Amino acid sequence: MPAEQTTPPVTAFMLIKTTPEWLAMTPEERVDAFATQVIPAVKAGTTGVRSRFYDTEFYSTRVTDVWVWEADDHAAYQLLVDVLRETPFWDRYFEVVDLLVGTENGYARTYGLDAVTTIST
Repeated sequence: MPAEQTTPPVTAFMLIKTTPEWLAMTPEERVDAFATQVIPAVKAGTTGVRSRFYDTEFYSTRVTDVWVWEADDHAAYQLLVDVLRETPFWDRYFEVVDLLVGTENGYARTYGLDAVTTIST
C-alpha cells in the first residue's frame, strides 16, 4: 500500500557547540539565560514548532549539543531560524556548527512507496 500523500513536517538537526561565554556561566545562570532570553522569543515569534535537546559533549569534541526541531512546514522552520538569530543563543552562547534539515522518508513520498527504513523492534 503506497505511503499517505500528506505534507511531512520538516525536521532540523541543529548541531551546536558551546562558547566560552556560555561555559563561564553557572548552570543556574545558563538555565535562566535560556528561560528568559531564548525560549520567550521562540514562543512569541513562531508557531508550529517543537523541539528536543540532546547533550553530546561526552561523545564529540566538534559538537556539544544537538537541538532537534520539528516544524509544520518550511515557512515555520525559516521563521524559527530568523527568531533564534535575534537571540544570544545564535553565535553568542552557541556556535551553530551545522544544520541538517530534511523530511522523514522523503524518498518514499517522492515515489509513492512505503518507507522501508522505519524500524521498530
